[in-house]
Amino acid sequence: MEALYDELNAAPLPMPACSMKKNGYHICIIGGGGTGGALAYDLALRGFSVTVLEKGELTSGTTGRHHGQLHCGARYAYGDRNIARECFEESVILSRIAGSCIEYNGGFFVALTDEEADFEKAFIEGCLESGIPARKVNKEKILAIEPRLGPVKTGVFVPDGTFDAFRLPMMFFSAAKLLGARIMPWHEVVGFDIANGRMQAVIARDLLAGGRELRIEADYVINASGAWAGKIGEMAGADIPVTPAPGAMLAVKGRLVDRVISRMRPPSDGDILVPQRGLTIIGSTQRVTDNPDGILPTEAEIEFLKAKAEEMIPGFTNLPVHAAWAAARPLAGSRKHKVGNTVESAVIEDVEGRSLSRDFMILDHAANDYIEGFATILGGKATVLRAMAEKTANFISSALHIESECRTASYSLPSWREYFRGGRS
Repeated sequence: MEALYDELNAAPLPMPACSMKKNGYHICIIGGGGTGGALAYDLALRGFSVTVLEKGELTSGTTGRHHGQLHCGARYAYGDRNIARECFEESVILSRIAGSCIEYNGGFFVALTDEEADFEKAFIEGCLESGIPARKVNKEKILAIEPRLGPVKTGVFVPDGTFDAFRLPMMFFSAAKLLGARIMPWHEVVGFDIANGRMQAVIARDLLAGGRELRIEADYVINASGAWAGKIGEMAGADIPVTPAPGAMLAVKGRLVDRVISRMRPPSDGDILVPQRGLTIIGSTQRVTDNPDGILPTEAEIEFLKAKAEEMIPGFTNLPVHAAWAAARPLAGSRKHKVGNTVESAVIEDVEGRSLSRDFMILDHAANDYIEGFATILGGKATVLRAMAEKTANFISSALHIESECRTASYSLPSWREYFRGGRS
């Protein structure tokens, strides 16, 4: 824990007033969510000219619809040590560079059943092997800290936290804009200009100007549209294996806990309580769909979440509901596969989609679809948005034979308010 606190207490440097000398390359990013914002900032800091296209308002897709948990990685430590380790490292970095929108209060994994209590040893071992400082806490202490919890058999403290799902990505957009990136919400991608096997330009429709079409030339195009990545790929003739996986969440009025509360078991539905200001959120469910647009929670999902929350906090169902919503996670992996020239359903071990990967990948369409200058970001989690941007910016730099290094972990991010105070765009 001492190393963790040393890292947190190391003050980040102020963000530079301008990026390094421009390198002459223009990158177009499709998608105005957290990953697109973090990537725009990273690339602008390296000297690239950047344009971001988003068909709606910034963060209006999956980014602005999750519960805002800052994962320390403990949730994934039992199944994937590498993902868990990266989550922990990135949660520390974000708490240092974007602390104004983060509550780094910690979290408890609690066992409510004998089966969950039996999982404790394996859970702690997974955390420690992933570099996550987890420690056993007796039930009396847990209930003294979080008195609204129901009967707890045992528990483990982990360095989880929460963040504002809108403000954190907007801090990255603020930084990108201050460095000269052109951020264009309400611009829907409707096509591409591909000539001689190379991406030449993106065709976008300005939805606030009567549908006027614009041609945006770029040296490289990144599809960072998350659950919509498959639709964008189809326009370019690229096959993108992504499965939109909607998850429902429910918020009630009242801050019932001050720390993230998780069930001590492998990831499942309805097993996390997240405090957000004066609300408490229970999440989530998971299913799969072919269309990420217009997703709403079902009545069955809402009742399921209420029941699961009641198990953790007796009386939860008596509180007034603030909101219920759903968001489509972009899971890397397809529900379909090609057999000859036809498309058939593939077998999925878990129909809820939890068997699909939450890891992050960069799909190079030069190698897969013979389109130079075009790539897609797939998967990932909100906590590791900065790391995903770093890996993608490294990939782009290598593809364009540019020597550059990531500096986004070194500088404090400007306030999200800076985005709305004018400046360059």
